[in-house]
Order: sequence, then C-alpha cells, then structure tokens
Amino acid sequence: MSDLTVVIWCFALIAIGYYWWRALQTKDLAFAAAVRHCREMDVQMLDQSVYLRRLWFKRNSSGALSLWRAFYFEFTSTGEDRYSGRVIMLGRRIEAIQLDPHRVH
Repeated sequence: MSDLTVVIWCFALIAIGYYWWRALQTKDLAFAAAVRHCREMDVQMLDQSVYLRRLWFKRNSSGALSLWRAFYFEFTSTGEDRYSGRVIMLGRRIEAIQLDPHRVH
C-alpha cells in the first residue's frame, strides 16, 4: 500500500472513533435529561435507557450544520401502562423533552 492510502485509512478510523465517542457522550446527556425530566414529572422511567431512533442534519441558531438526534425512552405513570418519551437534541444541546399523553395517578 502507498503512504497516502495508509494516511487515508488512519484518518477514517480516527474520524469514526471520534464520532462514536461523541455519540456516546450525547447519549449520556440525553439519558440524564430523560431521568431528570421523569423525576420532575413524577413518572417512572422504564428500562433505564434511551435509544437513538432518528438522526438528521439541521442548522443550529447560528447557522452551523449540526446533527439532530431523537432519543426515545419509555416511562409509566401508574405502573401498568408503558408510554414513550423523546429527548430531541441538536448537537449537544437539548432542544426539547416530550412525553406522550399519559394517565396521571
């Protein structure tokens, strides 16, 4: 292999590793926000996890292109029914936290 090919592969591996590391950090932020919001709304978060369901590119308030992510989680208000919630993030900033309509106990 030529030196240029090795450099390109090294750059690609570093870029993938950096994206993966930042994605894990962003998921941790979304999880913490979901736990905090469930506590504030007096509902119980189920499964203790969030999962990435949607990923897209969007411009932030300064016009820079950022990753837009929608993390989903499940919660219950009565202990019987499961409902979905979402943490919407643009870059590393939380845009919104939404809970599906649910019964209040």
